Amino acid sequence: MQSVQNRIPVSIIIPNYNYARFLERSIDSALEQDYDDVEVVVVDDASQDNSTTIMKSYGERILACPREKNGGHAAAFNTGFAASSGKIVLFLDADDYLYPTAVSTIVDTWDAATAQVQSRLHIVDERQGIKRQGIKDVFPPPELPFDSGDVMPKLLHKGRYQTTVTSGLAFDRTTLETIMPIPEPEFRQGADGYLATLAPLYGHVQSVDECVGAYRIHGANHSVFGEKLAERARWRVRHDFRRMEALSGQASEVGVTIVPSDTVRHDPVHLEERLASLCADQRQHPVAGDSRLALGAAGAVASLEMTASLRRRAVLAAWFLSVGVLPRRMATAVLSWKLDASSRPAFLTRLSKTIRHAMG
Repeated sequence: MQSVQNRIPVSIIIPNYNYARFLERSIDSALEQDYDDVEVVVVDDASQDNSTTIMKSYGERILACPREKNGGHAAAFNTGFAASSGKIVLFLDADDYLYPTAVSTIVDTWDAATAQVQSRLHIVDERQGIKRQGIKDVFPPPELPFDSGDVMPKLLHKGRYQTTVTSGLAFDRTTLETIMPIPEPEFRQGADGYLATLAPLYGHVQSVDECVGAYRIHGANHSVFGEKLAERARWRVRHDFRRMEALSGQASEVGVTIVPSDTVRHDPVHLEERLASLCADQRQHPVAGDSRLALGAAGAVASLEMTASLRRRAVLAAWFLSVGVLPRRMATAVLSWKLDASSRPAFLTRLSKTIRHAMG
């Protein structure tokens, strides 16, 4: 198997900005793969810590790409991809790391029709300890099955399918050459969302249910907004619209037409964030004319369209309707409890586990 695997060169691109305290672990994990044909490209996005010193310590074991000016997620992705040569390309966030069998597992999953492979990741804290919160020690949790194969029908219908974050994604180089460079101002954060949205236009999505690495949750990364509900929700709503604009433009090149504003109205995840933005800070909400009642009704309909058990769909639909009609203060509290588990009162945490079990 090793001799067959070695016919497919793989690039691991590590975009880094001020993550010196995590960078060595990330680079080491890329260099320690049990698969021989791997190049490691490290892009430093004008860090102000000692990241470049760490990069230099690896010498020729890595391809170092320091940027003179900070450009964000998309700029680092673009820089790394331009310097890479692998036929399979992984983007590994500098605060995350891979297990030694990650690349070989992905290559074993690959076939000629593959545009993207997606894998689960363990959730770890700053000290690499797995966060033990039941199913939440894995991202995405096992109760959410990946969408695999031809995901285009679901993507075109609601603008989203069940996938994962940067460090759990691997892409076909030919596909990336078609959809890159990533627009840098629009995707200064969330460049992985752009890639995962457009890649399925050009091939199948394959899924690996085992964890191939670790996704680090800490106070400094973009995924943590616990105390900033409105800010997080606004960013995600805008990010969804940018993804849909990119999808619409790329889809038209392959003869498919979508209407971004209609598409997101079938997406419960988008509607949840839109409700959160409206409830938490109506003045800065990015979509004029939104009402909680209309969003709650749309969310209920979208929930009933989900691929899930009838009980799960019914409970989520009821949740959307309740947030749509509750007094604003209560609705905001309910949204906060759902989007940020750490904010929940203890009795609600117990209730949530009970409901989750009933919905399973």
